[in-house]
Amino acid sequence: MRVAFLGSPPFATPVLGSVLASRHEVAALVARPDRPGGRGLAVRASPLVELARARDIPTIQPESTKDPAFVAALAALAPEVLLVASYGEILRRDVLELAPHGALNVHASLLPRHRGASPIQAAILAGDRETGVSVQRMVLALDEGDVLVEERTPIGERETAGDLLARLADLGGRAAVRALDLLEAGEAHFRPQDPARATYARKIGKEAGSIDWSRSAREIDRHVRAMTPWPGARTTAPNGREIQILEARVAAASSSAAPGSILATEPELLVAAADGAVAILVLKPSGGVRMEAAAWLRGARVAAGSRLGA
Repeated sequence: MRVAFLGSPPFATPVLGSVLASRHEVAALVARPDRPGGRGLAVRASPLVELARARDIPTIQPESTKDPAFVAALAALAPEVLLVASYGEILRRDVLELAPHGALNVHASLLPRHRGASPIQAAILAGDRETGVSVQRMVLALDEGDVLVEERTPIGERETAGDLLARLADLGGRAAVRALDLLEAGEAHFRPQDPARATYARKIGKEAGSIDWSRSAREIDRHVRAMTPWPGARTTAPNGREIQILEARVAAASSSAAPGSILATEPELLVAAADGAVAILVLKPSGGVRMEAAAWLRGARVAAGSRLGA
């Protein structure tokens, strides 16, 4: 099947790789324009674009898919289906209906749960034990299209959003190829979503990383994992400087101290939550590097009784 692939890294890169390794033909990659980044803010191609170019796949990078010239260029490639993975722009009807088989979207949740921009973080924050990917027919409403393929996987107890994204991207690649196989064979059967079961995951901004120590220890643990690697679970040290918590866990301790209070610094850094305590294992001071909490304590000279996030 002749496919036009629309996506953004990091999620889309393994998905495209799986399609390229299949019998299906990728007619073109549609990706966002290259942007300045890294040291010196040099303009560099993303890993997704580099993958396509290495395979001599034509690459189109429009500022907007609303541009009539882009729509004409994509139509001229005569794709049989569009396959979308985390493209990051709402597609209009003229694009969605451009190919005979329409457009399919690889979404990182078990739809209709966690529709929207941040399904991976939402699943961790909600304490879901299971998630997965859904390949759905794209419609003008957000993630409301009928589902063709669904793949499930458990969420690890210590898994971060970054860890889970990597696994779901690989799973999404396999699901995408399976969906294309079904379309090609004329065996595609789409399942309507139940709107009564729908939840929504809004786009996460940098401010979402701030730790609320008045939440339960379990909620704080989920927050740290959901915000890693981006935007980072952040709080302030007693001296007012920001620190990013990279690894934490629920501690077997109880306390009546104010949330955010440091309960102990040995043998580990314990911080009071609403219903217990959180052990901070690894952190990154502002302007510093990743380090064990014990190493940070030796330099920060933080005492029990002081507070984080005050």
